[in-house]
Amino acid sequence: MLFSDVLSLAFAQIRTSKLRSFFTLLGIIVSVAFLVAVVAIIQGMNAYVKESIADAMIGNNTFQVRRTPIRVGMYDEDAMRLVARRPRITLRDADVVRRALPDAEAISIQSGWPTPQADVIWGDRTLADVLTFGISPEYQVVQDYRFTSGRALSQTDLDQRRPVVVIGADVADKLFENIPPVGQEVRIMGQRFTVVGVIARKGRVLGQSFDGFVLLPLPQFEMLFGRRKTTTISVKMPQAKDVAAGMDRAEEAMRVAHKLRPDQGEDFSIETADALVAFWKQLTSVLFSVIPAMVAIGILVGGIVIMNIMLMSVTERTREVGIRKSVGATRRDIRKQFLAEAVMLSVIGGALGVAGGGVLAWAVDWLSPLPARVTPWSVVLALVLGAGVGILFGILPADRAAKLDPITAMRAE
Repeated sequence: MLFSDVLSLAFAQIRTSKLRSFFTLLGIIVSVAFLVAVVAIIQGMNAYVKESIADAMIGNNTFQVRRTPIRVGMYDEDAMRLVARRPRITLRDADVVRRALPDAEAISIQSGWPTPQADVIWGDRTLADVLTFGISPEYQVVQDYRFTSGRALSQTDLDQRRPVVVIGADVADKLFENIPPVGQEVRIMGQRFTVVGVIARKGRVLGQSFDGFVLLPLPQFEMLFGRRKTTTISVKMPQAKDVAAGMDRAEEAMRVAHKLRPDQGEDFSIETADALVAFWKQLTSVLFSVIPAMVAIGILVGGIVIMNIMLMSVTERTREVGIRKSVGATRRDIRKQFLAEAVMLSVIGGALGVAGGGVLAWAVDWLSPLPARVTPWSVVLALVLGAGVGILFGILPADRAAKLDPITAMRAE
């Protein structure tokens, strides 16, 4: 019996019982759709963290010298105590790194955790709880900031302790509306500052704006808020390929500056955006450990349903099997036909599940701040799972149909 004939007969049988076939496949459709949609959301988030959040927080082609590592949340209590005993990163450390990396595009120091929030007041208008950062001028280069008006903070602003401030696009829009912000005087923590620049909009990430902040010269910031528990040095290299070598040189210079012996561990951390991505992936790995179990349960239920329906189909089609055997069909032909029906059913279920998962992922991407990206490997996995379920759970019904005695089958009503 030709393979094309087997497939055409299987498809014809499925088409004649559309409703029953649909409910037979419901478990597989739901399971595969869930798999594709969840994987799409997680993969979309991974890419989004790398492309948007990590680069927005740390910068492109950039690494940081920090007191506390980005992955500190994954440390145990003893490790946390060791981190707490580390010295602060200082301006002197920034000078050490600067001397070690003369080829760096920019080396900045900025205030770290905890980041304070303050009311920004202009005239009778108040914008509450604005994130406030203290920086050196190079920080604006590290973050690739562009200015829609005015200028960036300069080294002269720091050296002369000028009361000046640069604001994000959200602050400019909400506080000044249609009035040009540059040259206006605002109050922060009771002190007066002149707005000298407005940073171009960077947009929102997962519903969180990256434009609602003010930047102060670091000395002015510390005058208002005091020193932070952490201070961060950011180093921007000319190209991505220069980052690894730059990190090695910075590490060596910091060890010498902190007088660490060869057998001592670092009392600082050097991190790239990859550290933030790795931290996120550690969190999402928990989901990936749960998904297979949930999908397996759905697939198992769907497979059992297929097997039961196929067994019923064998009973209903006993006379058909008898007629086919009487005209020369072999056990192998009967087995192939029923197995082909089971596999085709499950593959169709997998395909419908992939389509449903893709639609669900698109809806999540469009209607929520969560990004979603359907990956080819999840589609292939879904189809392979569908075919595998058909083979696994279709063997018993196909074997039972093949073993029917033709004379007994012909007598069946």
